[in-house]
Amino acid sequence: MLKKTLIALTVGGWLISTGSALAADYKFDKIGQHAFIEFRIQHLGFSWLYGGFRDFDGNFTFDPQNPANDKVSVVIKTDSVDTKHAERDKHLRGANFLNSNKYPEAKFTSTNVKKEGEHYVITGDLTLNGVTKPVTLDAKLINAGNDPWGGYRAGFEATGKLKLKDFNIKEDLGPKSQEVELIISVEGVREKA
Repeated sequence: MLKKTLIALTVGGWLISTGSALAADYKFDKIGQHAFIEFRIQHLGFSWLYGGFRDFDGNFTFDPQNPANDKVSVVIKTDSVDTKHAERDKHLRGANFLNSNKYPEAKFTSTNVKKEGEHYVITGDLTLNGVTKPVTLDAKLINAGNDPWGGYRAGFEATGKLKLKDFNIKEDLGPKSQEVELIISVEGVREKA
């Protein structure tokens, strides 16, 4: 009886440790600046305007065996918008766009993650300009593994689209400029248990 109990405890402990080794929490690599939140939107239908946010932080839980356990959380400082043009950035921070004085942060919190082939469909709530709406991102695992400094990393790239009017952004630059495309690339460092 004692032998069976010991075997059961050993197998149970092994299963728990294996599961915890697979599912892990990761913090965005802000120190090494290996995370980017970029966007592009058409300008009057004539060209693409590119930009990004320079100040943000986030974390995610990644379980390669059970994507339903995955989670993503991101906080963006809206006044860190950068399109490489100071006057335009000032305009984007204003009341007709990001309204950064009133709403200094945008937040994304995932509500569901599912894997479809090689892609992860991440659904979550985005709060931007005082409005919270569901947003869906299409993500792909770039790689996961040991880094040269004794840590473990996982990197993803995601894309998505936002309708500006959904988030009470009042400026209207014409029919070709109603949606903004997101390009997100993050490298997370696994947190030690």
